[in-house]
Amino acid sequence: MKNRHYRQGGNLLGARKLGAVLVALAVPLLLGAWKDIVGRGINRTYVERIQDGKTKKPEILTWFGDPHEVKRTPEGVIYIYQTFRPKSDRPRKDTREIRPAADTPYHLEQNLQMRSTKEKEGPTKELESRLTIRFKPDGETVQSHEYREF
Repeated sequence: MKNRHYRQGGNLLGARKLGAVLVALAVPLLLGAWKDIVGRGINRTYVERIQDGKTKKPEILTWFGDPHEVKRTPEGVIYIYQTFRPKSDRPRKDTREIRPAADTPYHLEQNLQMRSTKEKEGPTKELESRLTIRFKPDGETVQSHEYREF
């Protein structure tokens, strides 16, 4: 009997550890990290299903999820969905010149000036596509939509 209780206790401890690991993995997904993991984009099939004057807001939210940006205007609400891709590498100009080592104190100043004038890196992502959906003043029906790829 004692061995059986000991084994059950051991399984209970293992189950608790497994539960803690699952919770630790699930928390980021619940907080929205799933959008980046999945690599979510704007599905063209759903864009083609949008019918101006007929499609309702719940359908839009089901197909595309929460918008990246919401604008409220007197004419109605505007949802904006965007996708980004990694920015393509631009060819860099190597303007540095190779100089022989100098024994003068001015050499250090020149190196400091060169370091401070290096190009600063910009954003690492660029806009890939944008879906703009305008709703009628009732806030429930799509008035118009526009989808663009860049």
